[in-house]
Amino acid sequence: MTSQTFDQFLHTQSKEPLRVIDTAITIDRFIKIDLTENNKDLLNFDVSSSKEWMKYITSYLKQRVSDVAFGGYLEKRNLYDRSKYFKDLENNNQRNIHLGIDLWCDENTKVLAVMDGVVHSFKNNNNYGDYGPTIILKHQIDHQEFYTLYGHLSISSINKLIIGTKFSQGDTIGYLGDSKVNGDYAPHLHFQIIRDLADYMGDYPGVCSEKNIELFKKNCPDPNLLLKLKNS
Repeated sequence: MTSQTFDQFLHTQSKEPLRVIDTAITIDRFIKIDLTENNKDLLNFDVSSSKEWMKYITSYLKQRVSDVAFGGYLEKRNLYDRSKYFKDLENNNQRNIHLGIDLWCDENTKVLAVMDGVVHSFKNNNNYGDYGPTIILKHQIDHQEFYTLYGHLSISSINKLIIGTKFSQGDTIGYLGDSKVNGDYAPHLHFQIIRDLADYMGDYPGVCSEKNIELFKKNCPDPNLLLKLKNS
């Protein structure tokens, strides 16, 4: 199946937005956010500080009477400059293009299975700036196999998790972690779709370099094909 055909397959799975965080937060409380260099607000605080990020996100949501700030697919972000984890110094190759959608909201927010699936793997990716606790679900729908990744969770989300556990669409699979465990970010969910997981277990690149963007774009389609978030 071509990437274009697979995109259409994802889009037609539901006419309504599919949910990945607590459904008690209504869609009208979601607001889009731009974290590229075009957002001049990012020049006004220390983007290497999770505390400053939390202040910014909290203020951003309050000003817009919203509960969730979302966005980020294929965004080129300077915020990754803070961590060596995103730099390949030998090849002068900076990973700064985001491959999922982020949903910025309160810690301990429920994280939901976007579709029926089973736990493929999970892991605490505890590099500075990494995902922290992460769950990957495997989906088999209409003979199509693919994966969804849920990053920046709480430790409790994976403590008693078992590979092969089945989740139905909308089931709670975990909760958002705080900056102490989520890679040192303001609380948020990184949600990503992956066609071919290769040999990864509990992890997959969520950020790539411009050099590799075409490869990753085909393997990691826009999560908004399922989430259908349209706020602008």
